[in-house]
Amino acid sequence: MSDIEIAQHANIKPIIGLALEQYGIAAEHLDPIGHFKAKLSLEYVNSLTDNDNGKLILVTAISPTPAGEGKTTTTVGLGDAMNRLGKKTIMCLREPSLGPCFGVKGGAAGGGYAQVVPMEDINLHFTGDFHAIGVAHNLLSALIDNHINHGNELDIDPRRIQWKRVVDMNDRALRNIVVGMGGVANGYMREDGYDIVVASEVMAILCLATGRVDLKERLGRIVIGYKSDNKTPVYARDLNAQGAMAALLKDAIKPNLVQTLENNIAIVHGGPFANIAHGCNTVTATKTALKLADYVVTEAGFGADLGAEKFIDIKCRISGLKPSAVVLVATVRALKFHGGVAKEALSQENLTALEQGFVNLERHYNNITQHFGLPCVVCINHFTFDTDAEINLLQQKCADFGATCVVSKHWAEGGAGAEKLAAAVINVVDNREPGFTFVYDENLTLWEKIEAIATKLYGAAAVNANTKVRAQLTAWEADYGRFPVCIAKTQMSFSTNPNTKGAPSGHTVEIRDVRLANGAGFVVAIAGDMMTMPGLPKVPAAERIDIDDDGRITGLF
Repeated sequence: MSDIEIAQHANIKPIIGLALEQYGIAAEHLDPIGHFKAKLSLEYVNSLTDNDNGKLILVTAISPTPAGEGKTTTTVGLGDAMNRLGKKTIMCLREPSLGPCFGVKGGAAGGGYAQVVPMEDINLHFTGDFHAIGVAHNLLSALIDNHINHGNELDIDPRRIQWKRVVDMNDRALRNIVVGMGGVANGYMREDGYDIVVASEVMAILCLATGRVDLKERLGRIVIGYKSDNKTPVYARDLNAQGAMAALLKDAIKPNLVQTLENNIAIVHGGPFANIAHGCNTVTATKTALKLADYVVTEAGFGADLGAEKFIDIKCRISGLKPSAVVLVATVRALKFHGGVAKEALSQENLTALEQGFVNLERHYNNITQHFGLPCVVCINHFTFDTDAEINLLQQKCADFGATCVVSKHWAEGGAGAEKLAAAVINVVDNREPGFTFVYDENLTLWEKIEAIATKLYGAAAVNANTKVRAQLTAWEADYGRFPVCIAKTQMSFSTNPNTKGAPSGHTVEIRDVRLANGAGFVVAIAGDMMTMPGLPKVPAAERIDIDDDGRITGLF
């Protein structure tokens, strides 16, 4: 069966009873949305403060390929397997964006027999969090234009407004637009544009906020633009926007409880992309899970050079979280793709290509163990076309540099297929005190932080930027120099060229633009041709998604 067919045949339990059964969460602490989704009250979250913390396990992956790696699938399968082995475990995931669901991915709730459910709800509107984030963001956009229209008392320079609009869909036509057309009754005409919701600073703020007070304070810190003196920032609080924005997010800030196919609790909350944002689920969700369970398995988007780096250098730095171990997901097919095999030929055995593509896994592993200072287990997410010779070669090459490598069959067998992986991870987590280091020191300049990531993790020889970008970073140094940096870069390669596979070295990373996310607390550096509003492919996933007369959705996977 397809992923959605598996999900539709699942024996899903009412979430209210499941939360009580597994974690003693009474119904009064839950806001149910239907029978199988619920919001967890912040009052209950705050009541857990004195509980001991469980241990945090991060799932990341090699550089993504069209062949797929299965990071979310592995997160779910590993969590199910740990529960099967008697380890009280919660999985913490991000909410899928509608953009890639209707663009390339067609869904992002796991796959096969390692999924979170209800799959259709999670992949579509879920609990409305993204809609709330988009409306809160666009409220601020409307307030900016309204203020200018009514006299511009704050002296906002319309040419230096930094705050775009957002929509949760891949729509390249909206990247650059003009607003205010049609005469003076429609406001002040100016250039504007759209980002996708997951790139919104409001999304990042929601994911990093520790509560309602912190959320509102961060929203007020958003820099929307500059005054006509070309240097004085204008904040969202200057427009008195933060209260209304926080009101729109009153439910979105609450963690979402769902379950896996094996009826284990999972928290799915927040959803920034890791190629254009910081790529992790909410701090609130992760910390709540750590107070409830003995182990928490979470994921960070795309490859370890993006999601895992931002998990460490942004989320952990800001929140104080500390992972105990990392699981690095790879597939034979993806490594062959990095070795030069075309997508159409990936199901054919090719030991030479596998060996050539292995350099991608090796660099990610070395980055995790050397630059993050964390123990790492390599998970080979098994595909039916993998041959014994390919698996043996991959395990031998991992053994050659001392890596624990486990073949896992959770996609086909659920938690039972990941028990060996779970045992290996538990062994590391319980018996080894992890080292833990950031990739860069917070006292470095913003430019030095960008250089550290590019040279240490990406294998770059140099980082370049034009005079305007360098001047902007220098101007920010006094007020924002201690911020971490969030590099927006293609997920497909260590370089800024998505077609460069394997583990390129000696390349130059070009920083095209920088943006200040003052409310979130980091600086975004946009590398190469990376766009914060994606476009649809030639044949988008939307073309195969449908619904029948009985309300049954097809085409999501």
